[in-house]
Amino acid sequence: MNARMTRRGFARRLGISIAGLPLLRGAPMAAEEFSDREIAPFRTPYKYGKLVLAASDDPNAFDCKAVDDPFVFYHDGALQMLYIGFDGTGYQTGLARSKDLVSWERVACVARRDPNSRYTRYNIALSCIVREDGLHARGQLKKVHGRYLGAWNAYPNAGYEAGAAVIGLAWSDNLLHWELTDPILFPADGAPWEHGGLYRPNLIEHDGVFYLYYNAKTDPLPRREGGGWHEQTGVATSRDLKHWTRYAGNPILRNGSLDSWDAHFASNPFVVHDGHLWGMYYFGLDRHGVAGELLALGRDPYHFTKVNEIMINVGPPGSVDETYAHKPCVIYHDGALYHFYCAVSHKWPHEVRGISVARSRPW
Repeated sequence: MNARMTRRGFARRLGISIAGLPLLRGAPMAAEEFSDREIAPFRTPYKYGKLVLAASDDPNAFDCKAVDDPFVFYHDGALQMLYIGFDGTGYQTGLARSKDLVSWERVACVARRDPNSRYTRYNIALSCIVREDGLHARGQLKKVHGRYLGAWNAYPNAGYEAGAAVIGLAWSDNLLHWELTDPILFPADGAPWEHGGLYRPNLIEHDGVFYLYYNAKTDPLPRREGGGWHEQTGVATSRDLKHWTRYAGNPILRNGSLDSWDAHFASNPFVVHDGHLWGMYYFGLDRHGVAGELLALGRDPYHFTKVNEIMINVGPPGSVDETYAHKPCVIYHDGALYHFYCAVSHKWPHEVRGISVARSRPW
């Protein structure tokens, strides 16, 4: 396995022998600990069925090849979204606005690569901003020390998620201009499960503690172990945003068995709480290279049990998410829970990657 192979390449390789597999397959991942009544508020079974944000028609735009990784929130009287744009060189970050969560208008590219930076020379994914974390809250942004606080990760090499990424913080007064801190988490400082690089951060504040959830990958595995790598999810915490402590029980969300929905990846955590429950939406990648949206629930922010169902599965041939349905973000609006995700159709190099949505009630 080439050490520089990306997620996309790895998933393709997994699916080579059974290309066209229509659905995320596999065995349940864990015995159910939670009742159907507890799980029900987290479900979003009704797909919109179309992309709500697609790659730009402008060949010179930062998002002309693909859009990815939505983060939706409420601010300044409007529903807004951070998203990642790909132009063939690397990631940059855009901001869009909507009145109904279906029709989106691009606002600006708010985080651009910096050719003079060691970390953001090719990529900068501003992946989240601290917001209300209640499942049924409206996702209002929360100021920290009088400013808006986000978290970013960046891959050191040109290409799609290429190299061992780091995680840092970002500060803004207006959401259009962001000041990036130096990285706060490096893969080399962690355990072997994260030595290959750090993926999307999800930063929340709860009762005075900042929880930084993130997924990470191992170094490339030897061929005798199947090649590729594994991705799992952990958390680091801080009270002062300067000193960060990785949780001793990391990874808090581990890969399942060979036949499970998350045999290879348990990735891209998005964490909310609902009364006494904590919910972690994430995506799994199975041994066939199929990715779908999953859920784990817990009684505290460190311990999660996987729910024995698929939250959003890949769609049938010809659908916008026939290839992947992954990278979750949820927000409550107008009496319904909306679940945004990256929808991928077709196969590389003709892949179409955009953002779609499902919700808790019919359209």
